[in-house]
Amino acid sequence: MSIELRHLRCFLAIADESSMTRAAARLHLTQPVVSRTLAALEKQLGVRLVERSTHHLALTAEGRAFRARAAAAVTAFDEALDTGRLGHRPLRLGHAWSAFGAYTTPLLRRWQREHPEAPLELLRIDDRTAGLARGEVDAALLRGPGQAGARTPGLVAEALFTEARTAAVPADGPLAARASLTLAELASETVIVNTVSGTTTPALWPGRTGPTSTLTVGNTDDWLTAIAAGRGVGVTGTSTAAVHPHHGVAYRPLPDAPPLQLFLAWRAAAPHPAIHDLVALARELAADT
Repeated sequence: MSIELRHLRCFLAIADESSMTRAAARLHLTQPVVSRTLAALEKQLGVRLVERSTHHLALTAEGRAFRARAAAAVTAFDEALDTGRLGHRPLRLGHAWSAFGAYTTPLLRRWQREHPEAPLELLRIDDRTAGLARGEVDAALLRGPGQAGARTPGLVAEALFTEARTAAVPADGPLAARASLTLAELASETVIVNTVSGTTTPALWPGRTGPTSTLTVGNTDDWLTAIAAGRGVGVTGTSTAAVHPHHGVAYRPLPDAPPLQLFLAWRAAAPHPAIHDLVALARELAADT
């Protein structure tokens, strides 16, 4: 047996869905076919990619490493057959919530003028790597050390710049009347945590001073809605205030919180030829501001 594209697509669907049943539905196959295809791939590679039982499915260390390479291979194949991309290959840039913050519009305009041969497509994808590990984008903007790509095999990350953190509180609440806030003042509130693409966890608070309660959400829109509804408060980067203004949310400086670092990450095995031009432009805009 040789490894075919169908084996890679099947494995990636299983990795994305964390379920044989959902992967089968996504691929329009039966669950036994999906199971056999995965088993055949593992046999050919000589490693176990997925740990599975009746109630549990998770990628092994080898599976996590193989995922990035499989995604790169599938993406390269699809792009090779896309005749619409032969003249100009777009640079698909993923982000989970705030892109380049206040630099987003200036960067898009400069890029359009200076790099017409590589149109920049900005895609919001609510995912820990903004679609990069799944092969949906060529590069991704990631914030915080947990999202920097260094922990994802097959990805490399370049630090661009840092941004201060800010508190997000209900606009009609007492905290909105303050000129600035501290982590200690937020600890007595319910903290809204975006577990999918956010950068704030109770670990942000030093020692045992963390929040007494948290409420989890899955994306930035739900995070903003929960804060506006008075269900709690949040901590984010200043870019959120620039990109996601909300009539029900007031952003206030949080000077005692450590800053966030913004990274550009991409797959080491298949970098877009314009990646380093994007890094250079982002740094130039940040330095001029």
